[in-house]
Amino acid sequence: MPKKGGAKVVARNKKAFHDYHIEDTYEAGIVLTGTEIKSIRQGRVNLKDSYALIDKGEIYLLNMHISPFEQGNRFNPDPTRTRKLLLHKEQISKLIGLTQQKGLTLVPLDLHLRNGFAKVQLALAKGKKLHDKRQAIAKRDADREIRRELKHKMMR
Repeated sequence: MPKKGGAKVVARNKKAFHDYHIEDTYEAGIVLTGTEIKSIRQGRVNLKDSYALIDKGEIYLLNMHISPFEQGNRFNPDPTRTRKLLLHKEQISKLIGLTQQKGLTLVPLDLHLRNGFAKVQLALAKGKKLHDKRQAIAKRDADREIRRELKHKMMR
C-alpha cells in the first residue's frame, strides 16, 4: 500500500472525490476491537458508501465495512457496525456548526495506519451536482489528451 507522510494508507474512498467538493480535512482516530484492527492491517476494509454523523456531541462513522478476521472467533463484531471517531472537543464543536449549514457533510477520504493506530482522514464536503461531475470528467479527459499529445511530440 502507498505511504502518506509516514502513514500506511490501507483504503481510499475514490468515490468521495467524484461526488463531493472537499472543503476541509481532519484526522480522527477510531474505536475498534482487536479483531477489527487485525483485519485492517490485512487491508480488508472498504470505505465506499461510508459517512460520518454527529450525535450528542460525538462523531460516529457509519457503513464502513471491515471484513471479519479469519482467525477470529464467534465474537467477531458486525462488519458494518457504527464506530466512534476520536477528535478533540474543539474540532467536534466546529464540525457541529459547519455541518448544520446547508449541504455540508462528513465523508471519510482514506483509512491509514500511523504508529500502529488506525486513523481516518475525514473531509468536510459539499455534494456535487450532476453538471459539476460532467465538468470534472471533461477536464480530466482534456488533461489526459494534452499529456498524450505532449508525450507523443517529445518522442518524435
